[in-house]
Amino acid sequence: MSEPGTGVASRYRPIGDYAFLGDCHTGALVSSDGSVDWLCLPRLDSGSYFGRLLDSERGGWCAITPADPASRTSRRYLDGTLVLQTETTVPGGRVRLTDCLTMRPGGARRPYRQLLRVVDGLQGAVDLRVEVVPRFDYGQVRPWIRRAGHTWQALGGDDGLVIEGDVPLVRSGLHDLVAEVRVAAGQRLRLSLRHVRPEVLDGSRDGPPAPAELDRRLEQTVAWWRGWTARGGRVGHNQAALIRSATVLKALTQATTGAIAAAATTSLPEAPGGSRNWDYRASWVRDSVFALRSLAELGYTAEADGFRRFVQRSAAGSAQELQIMYGLGGERRLREQHLGDLEGYGGARPVRIGNAAARQHQHDVYGELLDLAWAWHRQGHSPDADDWRFLTELVNEAAKRWKTADRGIWELRGRPRDLVHSKVLCWVAVDRGLRLADEVGFAAPVGHWAATRTAIRAAVERHGYDPGRGVFTQAFDRPELDAALLLLPIVGFVAWDDPRMLRTVEWVRRELEVDGLLLRYRSPDGLEGTEGTFVACTFWLAECLARQGRNAQARAAFTRASATANDLGLFAEEFDPGTGTLLGNFPQALTHLSHIAAAVALEWAG
Repeated sequence: MSEPGTGVASRYRPIGDYAFLGDCHTGALVSSDGSVDWLCLPRLDSGSYFGRLLDSERGGWCAITPADPASRTSRRYLDGTLVLQTETTVPGGRVRLTDCLTMRPGGARRPYRQLLRVVDGLQGAVDLRVEVVPRFDYGQVRPWIRRAGHTWQALGGDDGLVIEGDVPLVRSGLHDLVAEVRVAAGQRLRLSLRHVRPEVLDGSRDGPPAPAELDRRLEQTVAWWRGWTARGGRVGHNQAALIRSATVLKALTQATTGAIAAAATTSLPEAPGGSRNWDYRASWVRDSVFALRSLAELGYTAEADGFRRFVQRSAAGSAQELQIMYGLGGERRLREQHLGDLEGYGGARPVRIGNAAARQHQHDVYGELLDLAWAWHRQGHSPDADDWRFLTELVNEAAKRWKTADRGIWELRGRPRDLVHSKVLCWVAVDRGLRLADEVGFAAPVGHWAATRTAIRAAVERHGYDPGRGVFTQAFDRPELDAALLLLPIVGFVAWDDPRMLRTVEWVRRELEVDGLLLRYRSPDGLEGTEGTFVACTFWLAECLARQGRNAQARAAFTRASATANDLGLFAEEFDPGTGTLLGNFPQALTHLSHIAAAVALEWAG
């Protein structure tokens, strides 16, 4: 990966340089040189404790790095886990750093909320520098660092952190801790950073966990992840890469509520220095349903019921109260704020928390939820009376709203449009409602629904279709194309091998392909600046081509999209083919779930 550039940008590591840790509550990003530059506590969408990702000086970090600059590093995840191992070799020695967010059985309700870093000497001796530089609330608070027995405490505002282990930390100034240590072969050092509410922490003099307990938690974390991944089925020769994508999706799932975050970060730009910087640490209905489909393809089905219940609770059991996204606890107010005093990744501003798109109308959510309910029913879980009332309201809303314009799958911030993908998903809502009514036997206005389903199809085929080229279009009575059209056969609106779909795929490639990767669209979207190619769209292309029997082309598209991952198999939202850099928030659920879906399609195609 190339460096972001010079000046301000040169102080920031490429997005692809980071590894991801997760515990189904929060997530951390760790650079290849051993620095934790992003960690929010206690939840993924909480304020950052380490935020150097968004401000190289003020954001805070936790680094374990060799004193000798002449070092070489390699890294990997332990098989079937999100436990990271980084080996560093210097003249005269070699050490291994193991990082994880600790897990345990019952951790959904009783999480450790702990970052654990373990250094093992493997050969000779290596001098290391350890820095713990916490900065709470996105760098706003330099915490009070104080000694409490054999542990350190960091407090400020409503945040608290316990720093413990057997690393000999000392205070550096008022707000930081450092240590200079030599690790010899056979020696192990442990550093634990644990979130504790400050009112609980204040006055506490609990002793630190014994080294053996920290070792046990590391082993327990490895066992937890391997126990989860072992429940999934095998899908061909891409199994290791697919398990990596599955573990990312699982880690982005909020254990307490069932919500699934779209990404682990906020404000990583879609173009270097650009202003298309969004907070993706929320649960989009659409992306979450996509994620559940992909996990189910690999045999992970338990997550579907948790998310289904999350949405119904968060919408207060009413279609009128449904939003297109929620906070990870079900919060409805996701007011978008700009943090003007942060430098931004590579100088890209604004830095945003919250997302104003939460109040948009995006009609596809009705179809996604009905399709999820249909899939859940087909697995033997039929809706009860309360579920059916909610689903009926969703179908009725889709039947009422389909004629109106909306912002669509891409959350356009310009004027609403009559988007074909949104219309088709309204068709899906009505279609799945009719199927459920027929099989479950609950009362429903089936005559009205059937007439609406016919009307939507007729409108799409007349106004969302360009007869000159013989292709579906992005919006009614407009010529532009959109990569979201590749999703139409996935939901059954049109057959994979329908001539209209075959031509649409070819024209999407002709108009949106850049160096083998797809843009989302080229039409104006009401935003300034540019963006990179959208990796998920290229996986959609691979899935379409595979289902159409064009296997060689499908594998070429899949290989091209897969090559945008970093060395650990992690995908960002977007990619710049010209520089080879990852762009946008990271790791991105939509990309990982699309990777799984495309691989399954290729396996099906043979």
